[in-house]
Amino acid sequence: MRFTCEKALLQTAITVTGRAVAPKTSIPALEGILVEALGALRLTGYNLESTGIQTTVPAKIDEQGTLVISARLFGEIVRKLPDEPVTIAAQGLTVKIDCGASHYTIQAIDPEEFPELPEVQGENEFSLRQSDLKSMIGQTIFAVSSQDIRPVHTGSLMEVEGDTLTMVSLDGFRLALRREKLLKNPGNGSYSFVAPAFALGEVEKICGETDQEVTITQGPAHILFSIGDTIVVCRRLEGEFLNYRQSIPKENKISVVGQTRDLLASINRVSLILSDKMKNPLRCTFRENQLFITTKSAIGDASDLCPVEGDGQGLEIGFDNRYLSDALRFAPTERVRLELNTPVSPCVVLPESREDESFLYLVLPVRLKAGV
Repeated sequence: MRFTCEKALLQTAITVTGRAVAPKTSIPALEGILVEALGALRLTGYNLESTGIQTTVPAKIDEQGTLVISARLFGEIVRKLPDEPVTIAAQGLTVKIDCGASHYTIQAIDPEEFPELPEVQGENEFSLRQSDLKSMIGQTIFAVSSQDIRPVHTGSLMEVEGDTLTMVSLDGFRLALRREKLLKNPGNGSYSFVAPAFALGEVEKICGETDQEVTITQGPAHILFSIGDTIVVCRRLEGEFLNYRQSIPKENKISVVGQTRDLLASINRVSLILSDKMKNPLRCTFRENQLFITTKSAIGDASDLCPVEGDGQGLEIGFDNRYLSDALRFAPTERVRLELNTPVSPCVVLPESREDESFLYLVLPVRLKAGV
């Protein structure tokens, strides 16, 4: 095997595929990146349990071949090479890396030990803009459960209905929902599946702020994301995802509108006296055209007043400061509508316009103690 590739392109490919490499495993090949110089230069990282990433890189291939190189060592070497073309040549399992005045000779791993990526036979396939998928993941993944009591909730529900994709994440304390229009949905069918958060996080990093397509294929056991010259394959999460529609209140007697930035700033100011060790709730009092926020901790107490539009009817309700601030921080509009009902009912964060259904965040309240 022998090929030459631009250092920046090779480094990016190693970084992208290396994120799927198993950090520690009983199979040495899984700690490496599969390098295939065949019709094109292709790099693959695969942890066997859940996620594989494969990308194709422009390169001049002089001699075809396949081998596996330690992801950690390969990444460190290429990262520190000068910004010149990199030539990699191999005889058997001995690999020579040359770039400018830098030369390395390292040992590779037999590619026969590297497992093949799962082949995803498409039951359903759809596509949308990379920028849309990137924002959908970024604005919902924070609400994925970190507990594996119900493994299906450690991922996000992807629900296709006609020309619309809905993505939902929840963890028992909050819910995040985003909707976007699809570019293609052959058959215009309706179906759903759950993708693991780790894989979605990698897809978010690979997607660009571009109108170029990303195609998602749902197979019987796996999901395939095709993003330009890169594919991400992950195992579907099995189990019954919570019926999120039943969790969203149908009617709320209180509705107020505020500037997202102002609401978030007020919450952050009051939260300065809180910490992970002092998880006192925020006491939010919704008055006419005002939201009054207070809290107390061992350090002291804090309060802030934020203008809103609408009558909160004096509702007093408690929230975890982090959950409420996350909902506002990821809301993709300058103004939001907060809908509430009682001190024990959830707060629903929505777009200001009632015709806009692009996002919804739901935060469960925290019971307040008298005088706290």
